[in-house]
Amino acid sequence: MNTLQKRTRRQRPNGFTLMELLIVISIMLILMLLAIPNYNKAKVWANESSAMKSLGAIREAQLMYNQTYPSVGYACTLQALGKDPTQTTATAAASGLLSGDLPSGTKAGYIFTITNCTKAPNSERIVSYEVSAVPQSVSKTGNRGFCLDADSEIKADPSGGTNCTQLAQ
Repeated sequence: MNTLQKRTRRQRPNGFTLMELLIVISIMLILMLLAIPNYNKAKVWANESSAMKSLGAIREAQLMYNQTYPSVGYACTLQALGKDPTQTTATAAASGLLSGDLPSGTKAGYIFTITNCTKAPNSERIVSYEVSAVPQSVSKTGNRGFCLDADSEIKADPSGGTNCTQLAQ
């Protein structure tokens, strides 16, 4: 090459052009728009699975509570199934049978409550209870509500409430 050709030849600058960057960004946006709905569905499914497992853990804790404190029967609060960090020994008010976030009443986008505690006739012993798990935000943290009582399987409410009529699967 002669000197004249070297001067007129334009060198390409290092890096990407604005057009190349815009194309890459638009492709990334399209991929994100496709991925976000699937992520939300997976999160809802995981929260619902966690809620059903948590209800199973509450059922097991209730059975152990009933055996440990036969004069009390079942626990009527989640706090009674949890542990009091200020005490070293378990009591009927804080048995330590549930661990983690569950005794606080919220876990994985669901709110858990124990209701409808029924006492035996002429006694203070609690013989039945109901546990409900409802999403904190229907369709965002979960689609279905779940219910459990002392004698049955976990049931679901497809609308996210506590009117549980379908067997949960």
